[in-house]
Amino acid sequence: MDIHPEVIRRMTNKGEFERVGRGAYRVIGAELTEKHSFALAAKAVPKGVICLATALRFHGITTQLPAHVWIAIENKMWRTKQIDAGLHLVFFSGESFTSGVEDHIIEGVNVRVYTPAKTVADCFKYRNKIGLDVALEALKEGRRARKFTADELTKYARIDRVLNVIKPYMEAVF
Repeated sequence: MDIHPEVIRRMTNKGEFERVGRGAYRVIGAELTEKHSFALAAKAVPKGVICLATALRFHGITTQLPAHVWIAIENKMWRTKQIDAGLHLVFFSGESFTSGVEDHIIEGVNVRVYTPAKTVADCFKYRNKIGLDVALEALKEGRRARKFTADELTKYARIDRVLNVIKPYMEAVF
């Protein structure tokens, strides 16, 4: 919804609006959903895709509570220098960026999130950033919850070029 900046300033001064992020305001007392941070991240980086530990949390296949919202952007994409402190950018390229994206509407905002299988493959690709233990937990929990099949995981592991890394773990879990 587009509201003139002067109206927002006046309503903020009156205590009716509250600033929750750069260019993002909410009505005081409005109920927030547990996925509110996803909507804020999608507004801050509209072409980005929720990924890694944050996507695992979105799909309910981790016990981790990420301190930042992990968001993937294409490595050639223009990016502002003023990124919110709560965002952690990861750079993907080509098919690794474009495949396995789902669209979800959260609080009226289109939020792009990687599928569970793509997210697990990405966790193995970025295991040095997020930890191998997180990737292994995601693989076990995703399999237990039937969030993906071995074929889906193999497809995305090939795209991310981590099939040789993930294969021994898949054989143990599947």
